Amino acid sequence: MVYDFSNKVVLITGGTGALGRAVIEAFTSSNAASIATYITDKEAENAKTRIGTLDLVKADMTKEDQVRKLVSHVVQKHSRIDVLVNVVGGYIGGKKVSELEESEWDKMMNLNLKSAFLISKHVLPVMVLAKHGKMIHISSRTGLKSGGHDSAYAASKSGLIRLVESISEEVKEYGINVNCILPSIIDTDANRKAMPNSDFSKWVKTRDLASLVLFLCSEEGKVMNGVAVPAYGLA
Repeated sequence: MVYDFSNKVVLITGGTGALGRAVIEAFTSSNAASIATYITDKEAENAKTRIGTLDLVKADMTKEDQVRKLVSHVVQKHSRIDVLVNVVGGYIGGKKVSELEESEWDKMMNLNLKSAFLISKHVLPVMVLAKHGKMIHISSRTGLKSGGHDSAYAASKSGLIRLVESISEEVKEYGINVNCILPSIIDTDANRKAMPNSDFSKWVKTRDLASLVLFLCSEEGKVMNGVAVPAYGLA
């Protein structure tokens, strides 16, 4: 399916990671004006090398003042935000609850849940004013059922699903669709290094997740709202 996002302004948070780059490439190929956030300069350089011309903004999505400045920057430059794809997140696993540090718990809640809350809080008023918008968050299959030894990650991703459900009810009267995607293991270099003996062919490809994002943000995806979409592949 070929989508045309001409004249659409797309904000992608966490856009310099493996999935974020795939999402940017998909929207850019579909003629969207894409803006992406990053944390480290090395990530930004890698993204520019792969994608070319790109509006990159350095911002920590767990800090409200930086989120507010980011949204103001996009609105001042483009006058609107038609699509938000929030890819910010992280993973800590391999520990029992009794072994988990408080700082590790806080990191998962901040990266996976607080960041989603803050960017939603500041983008939604822009979409409400325009009476349209598409918002996608990346949760996880683990948000539905944990396999153990990942309590902080699982709790944060489960909370994200509930956040999406609540927001979708709050803003549906304004023509805004809010959904999240539940990938299983994503096929990235980092995951391959972490699990070298796995069957990578069963993992979800970043390009396929990006295609799903485009569908949800397209006119064809307007029937989807408040939904946690499984994207498990064969894993």
